[in-house]
Amino acid sequence: MYTTCAHAQSTPSGTQDVAQLPTVTIAADAFDDLEHLQTPVNAGALGSRSQLETPFSSAVITATEIENRQVSKLGDVFALDASVSDNSSSSGAWASYLTVRGLPLDWQNSFRIDGKPFVSYVTTLPYEQFERIDLLKGASGFMYGFGAPGGLLNYVTKKPTDEPVRSITLGYISKGLLRESADLGGRVGDDGRFGYRLNATHEEGTTYNDGSLYRDSVSLALDARLTDKLTWDFQSIYQDRKSIGQDATITAAGMSGTSLPSPIRADNNNLEGPGLYVDNAFRFYSTGLKYQLNDNWNVSTHYTYNSTRTRRNEGVLALTNGDGDYDDFRSDYGEAYSYNQWEAMVEGKFNTGPLKHQVVFGASWQKQKNDYSSNGVYQLEGTGNLYEQNTNTYYSQGQLDLYRAADITQKAVFASDTIDLTGGWSILGGLRYTDYEQRSYDPAGTQTSRYTKDGVLTPTVALMYNFTPQTMAYASYIESLEPGSVVGNIYENRGALLSPLKSKQYELGIKTENTDWAATAALFRIEKKSEYTNTNNELVQDGESIYQGLELGASARVARNWNVGGSIMLLDTEYKKGVAHTGNRVAGAPKFIAATQIVYDVPQLPGLKLRADAKYTGATMLDASNNINVDDYTIVNIGATYDTRIYGYNTTFRAGINNLTNKRYWLFQSENYVKAGDPRTYSLSASIAF
Repeated sequence: MYTTCAHAQSTPSGTQDVAQLPTVTIAADAFDDLEHLQTPVNAGALGSRSQLETPFSSAVITATEIENRQVSKLGDVFALDASVSDNSSSSGAWASYLTVRGLPLDWQNSFRIDGKPFVSYVTTLPYEQFERIDLLKGASGFMYGFGAPGGLLNYVTKKPTDEPVRSITLGYISKGLLRESADLGGRVGDDGRFGYRLNATHEEGTTYNDGSLYRDSVSLALDARLTDKLTWDFQSIYQDRKSIGQDATITAAGMSGTSLPSPIRADNNNLEGPGLYVDNAFRFYSTGLKYQLNDNWNVSTHYTYNSTRTRRNEGVLALTNGDGDYDDFRSDYGEAYSYNQWEAMVEGKFNTGPLKHQVVFGASWQKQKNDYSSNGVYQLEGTGNLYEQNTNTYYSQGQLDLYRAADITQKAVFASDTIDLTGGWSILGGLRYTDYEQRSYDPAGTQTSRYTKDGVLTPTVALMYNFTPQTMAYASYIESLEPGSVVGNIYENRGALLSPLKSKQYELGIKTENTDWAATAALFRIEKKSEYTNTNNELVQDGESIYQGLELGASARVARNWNVGGSIMLLDTEYKKGVAHTGNRVAGAPKFIAATQIVYDVPQLPGLKLRADAKYTGATMLDASNNINVDDYTIVNIGATYDTRIYGYNTTFRAGINNLTNKRYWLFQSENYVKAGDPRTYSLSASIAF
């Protein structure tokens, strides 16, 4: 990922082909592995613009990085971003949990595929089938509608390319997971009118805790240049994924004392009793049209449908004390979620005197449906201790009946205008107008609650100054509104519908990209209504949570064969204005996170790159009362990639070791919940392009 043009020119002609391999197509900006400021990002109602042009903090993780790091969970994707805390698991219900700037992403509203919403709960997407993964940090209400203020994550699917794509990859992750994937794409027809991109993956084998995983994923992207101005596109993802013996869920909500038990690793086979599994089916379909009116104006419309259906037998270990004793509950449950969404947008540019305008107008409609099981089981199976074998057994009993538990409808119109004021200054203003309705039902189909709010306004405004075309400073303000939670069955007020939460964000930042280095900095303050578990084990809303912080990131080519990058986040959080916990730190928000990476391009063997990276995550409060502390930890990873040609075919070999020191640590997952940290794992893969 750090190959340089200078290196390519200094090698013999036989290695010129190595520098042109598909896996090193970012050679021109290889130093900028952590920033990617010229990469276009989907900013929703702001349209498409590069990271450098976006007056908010963001991150881009490319396909090359995903492939070279051989990630298996969402936390690994952002292992080099200090703004992101890992709360995820490669299996189980916690698959897509992340904390950004100390705020958890909302699994119902904070995830997108090509800008289209989907419910991420329990779903681990096929990372090898995406071109990149974008993260917009902080509030995003104007750009995308309802969503938590921690940020918004967008998966960008691989699209048809003008040049043919033909590659296969074989991979291995310890203890015994084998993966095979293929990537095929190109264009056919007169003048390449029709494009296609097909990705397929099969994975199965033994996981690090002696469980097992079975996964089949297929994604297909099509497009057609119907006329010189009208284009059609289609994207789809089909995945069935089943994990057996998945990581146990551990809660300290009812634990006596103020210290967690000594940490264990997730490969500790004591934790999982017989019968555990999670079976997830994910489907995604999207299609749309785009018409280029002229060089300055285009209109587009898209329709999306997606669904996820899950059956899980989950072990919930409720710690009772600091010695590791627990009550073992089994959650035999089913759920299904679906999204229908339609959106239309007009994007254009025009001048009024000396002022240049870049405008976006649009309208959207979406409906989310949540189905839960009426005959699910949540029961105590026995007791145990973290350091002894779990012998409690429970096997799922038959099928579960699902009922419509909730539906959520959003209708919105939005508009934005970015005005170039000349002299390097520009200003952005935008407003989204949303009608919102949320209804809940009991298993008999009777409506139990209804919340409506029409005319919800979520504005944004930003002032930007370009010192040079490569350096921009900005000040921005934006709001978010997230739907009220439907309280889960682990709380005393289970089934209650809480009110929507409104948030405000203020940010100052600067971004710069130069020949051999790039850097970003952002100061931010986020204000939102607090939501936490009270002493009666009820999920309640009370007072306000304040998040203030500083983010710094940089990447540089420090010598001919050396590249370094890193980021830090300093975060101060506090509960304010509530009847409880005022002055306490917000649960799940570390005060300090730092990440760094070093890559060495070995001159003696062109095409070989060695990397080492580390991430330190500061101590975190487990709950709003601040009675229990989750200790800090540091994870070190190493890896290597080797690009070469074998019998005329471009070939890439990859090797990596995650958690090099086999560190034992507790991973914060959600308020009152922790996960045993992943053990040391080894990964190998080989790709060949033909």
